[in-house]
Amino acid sequence: MSKQYETVIGLEVHVELATKTKIFCSCSTQFGGEPNTHTCPVCTGMPGSLPVLNKQVVEYAAAVGLATGCTITQYCKFDRKNYFYPDNPQNYQISQLYLPICRDGGIEIETENGKKTVGIHEIHMEEDAGKLIHDEWDDSSLVDYNRSGVPLIEIVSEPDMRSAEEVIAYLEKLRLIIQYLGASDCKLQEGSMRADVNLSVREVGAEAFGTRTEMKNLNSFRAIARAIEGEKNRQIDILEAGGQVVQETRRWDDNKECSYAMRSKEDAQDYRYFPEPDLVPVIISDQWLEEIRSRQPEFRDEKRARYKEEYGIPQYDIDIITSEKKLADLFEETIALGCRPKEVSNWLMVETMRLLKEQDMDAADIRFSPAHLAALIGLVEQGKINRTVAKEVFEVMFEQDVDPVSYVEEKGLSMVQDEGALRSTIEEIVKNNPQSVEDYRSGKKKAMGFLVGQTMKAMKGKADPALVNKILLEILG
Repeated sequence: MSKQYETVIGLEVHVELATKTKIFCSCSTQFGGEPNTHTCPVCTGMPGSLPVLNKQVVEYAAAVGLATGCTITQYCKFDRKNYFYPDNPQNYQISQLYLPICRDGGIEIETENGKKTVGIHEIHMEEDAGKLIHDEWDDSSLVDYNRSGVPLIEIVSEPDMRSAEEVIAYLEKLRLIIQYLGASDCKLQEGSMRADVNLSVREVGAEAFGTRTEMKNLNSFRAIARAIEGEKNRQIDILEAGGQVVQETRRWDDNKECSYAMRSKEDAQDYRYFPEPDLVPVIISDQWLEEIRSRQPEFRDEKRARYKEEYGIPQYDIDIITSEKKLADLFEETIALGCRPKEVSNWLMVETMRLLKEQDMDAADIRFSPAHLAALIGLVEQGKINRTVAKEVFEVMFEQDVDPVSYVEEKGLSMVQDEGALRSTIEEIVKNNPQSVEDYRSGKKKAMGFLVGQTMKAMKGKADPALVNKILLEILG
């Protein structure tokens, strides 16, 4: 009988913080930009330059720690991690080994197998490295230091996850907590959230862990799930063949759906860590910690409970709206302007989600304001435009955040309120479609829909369908 194996997974998640400037200098952290333009002597590691800690980095790190149930290290220090790599300009990275800012937390996840808590071993602050760009044509590598010195927190989990499903649930929960805090946008495709997967397999029932490998280069949830599956199978095949898994760092190639060895896995002593001599220890007073705690927002789980009670909208709507902080903010701010919750939820769930999908956009990139969404809903409810016109206006609003009231006026899209003019148009249509009239009178109700459609076409969509129906019924008697 073949052996049964269990997968043991721990994650190291790097998150770029949403500060305006870098961790130890005043260069911009903005994504993109011409190579090597967001740089200065500090973040390019020039001799004699000295780092100065960005206070906001400490606040964001502590806020994430509090939100994940960690103990905050109120006396913490930075350390030097020494290694040579072309995108690491000083030949060391300023990080935290001995006294990380947060320790011993955890977050609750839910999968098909129920709820469980994934422990967080620690969260530490550090600086990001630059980026190597490999030119295949030229057979050369170029380095861009724009990202060098961008502030990171590294969230190190305990090896508590047992499947790709649990890993994705953990990452999604973590991402939402950090987005709700405003500490990072957590865009995997831009590298502002990156996960390294530590994975080993062991026989079911075994106490000791197997030999683990670390997988890098994972920039989407789909790639992470595939990499876990691929690496699990690779390790089981080695063990089944009587071999031994080697502790190493591997790189996942999502196009080829396989991983390959990068280097043997280093231990802490390989980095010759020592306390960073150019930075003083960070002391977080009780008062400062309370200030950070008092600014914690309402997180998704609390929002879900409140929406159910306060707004009475379906659970499906609640789950989707709270799954993105931007959607939740839009929803609440539009309701605060006097709109009915279900009406707001419909516009977000249907039209907004459709356009986001069509344009391959994140909810965080939504441009239209709550005031303009409220104004559009108002136009429909006051009978100034019908829903068909409202959808067309919404598309323009989605693209350019136009004021719907001015736009409707400018383009002459208001509904025709003149009953006399509408009646004469309908009479004309009835006269020109004797067959449909006859069909309707002989019991074919579909003919009514055709006549309504012809009227709406003639009125360029600017008639009230209820009024059109009412007049048609009168004329057809």
